Amino acid sequence: MTAAHRALDGGPVYLDYNATTPVDPRVAEAAQPYLARWFGNPSSGHAYAAEPQRALARARAQVAALLGAEAGEMVFAGSGSEADNLAIRGAVLAAKADRPHVITQVTEHPAVLETCRALERLHGADVTYLPVDRHGLVAPADLQAALTPCTVLVTVMAANNETGALQPIAELARITREHGALFHCDAAQAAGKIPLDVGVLGVDLLAVVGHKMYAPKGTAALYVREGVVLEPLVYGGGQEYGLRAGTENVALAVALGTAAGLAAEELADGADHRLAALRDDLHTRLNQALPGRVHLNGPTNNRLPNTLNISIDGIRGHELLAAVPEIAASTGSACHSGDHRPSPVLSAMGLDDDRGLSALRLSLGRWSTTGDIDQAVKLLTDAACTTARP
Repeated sequence: MTAAHRALDGGPVYLDYNATTPVDPRVAEAAQPYLARWFGNPSSGHAYAAEPQRALARARAQVAALLGAEAGEMVFAGSGSEADNLAIRGAVLAAKADRPHVITQVTEHPAVLETCRALERLHGADVTYLPVDRHGLVAPADLQAALTPCTVLVTVMAANNETGALQPIAELARITREHGALFHCDAAQAAGKIPLDVGVLGVDLLAVVGHKMYAPKGTAALYVREGVVLEPLVYGGGQEYGLRAGTENVALAVALGTAAGLAAEELADGADHRLAALRDDLHTRLNQALPGRVHLNGPTNNRLPNTLNISIDGIRGHELLAAVPEIAASTGSACHSGDHRPSPVLSAMGLDDDRGLSALRLSLGRWSTTGDIDQAVKLLTDAACTTARP
């Protein structure tokens, strides 16, 4: 049993891997020397810089390999939000259009939606927000109809953080590039959980995030296809191919690279299928224990292997979690001064307020076990039966 799993065993059953993942001890061990012994600035020209330079190059290659990219196409960033901002703002400003047109969709992460709104507010951009169907998916025909001669960028996430819904990225990217625009994909939730190949997907820009795949918070990377021009987000000394100035955080880059390497190994070993089996077992047993009361939110098949978003009739999600502090999970609803509101993602999918407020997101990960599933089923079932509304 790893140190991380022992820590999880000491607390509530952790079913919130989509929010963040524990740092894998192997990742922490790989990064540690670059916090102490190998402290040199990788941009320096002396001996203390040599090992940090090599480590940065190795990490870049490891992240690239997870995505089927070239090492020189990876730009390190400090968060997924920063990577998304660099991609979206960078592409739109580099286009130098008088009134650039951007297309996204309504269930994107706030890092994308708020960047688009800032472009509207500050740079005169036009933004089209595509609807989604009841499964949370964008229709390629809707994208085709929304493209205009002024469209410079389309940005659609790979996987939704709440429902796990997998968008048809390859088809959306093909339509976009045939039109002559760039395609950006926020793959924060997908990277490391399902196989991704930027060549197969046909994307121009793709963001990955460390703390979603067992690396520390504060590290991320953006794939920038060779030849794509971006306006930098941070100006300065020219690090990261001139796109993100500032002395590189070698330790965090090494952590991300190591995490990417471990994720690639696990995917090759079928970890995604193991998680899908655990997820489906959890869903089936909850259905059996609460017949007719459990409703799946999102697609049945076309979703992340670790994600189960359900609504349970008769009890709101936040009430259910409050009744079972032994489980760490999420609802997706927002609370404003005690007033709980449905998740905007579920509302955009057409779910009514009762179903949205009853939603519960259970997301599994590297250290989820059958014992966790057993405990979660019992606790959730007992609470749903004893605290249900009349």
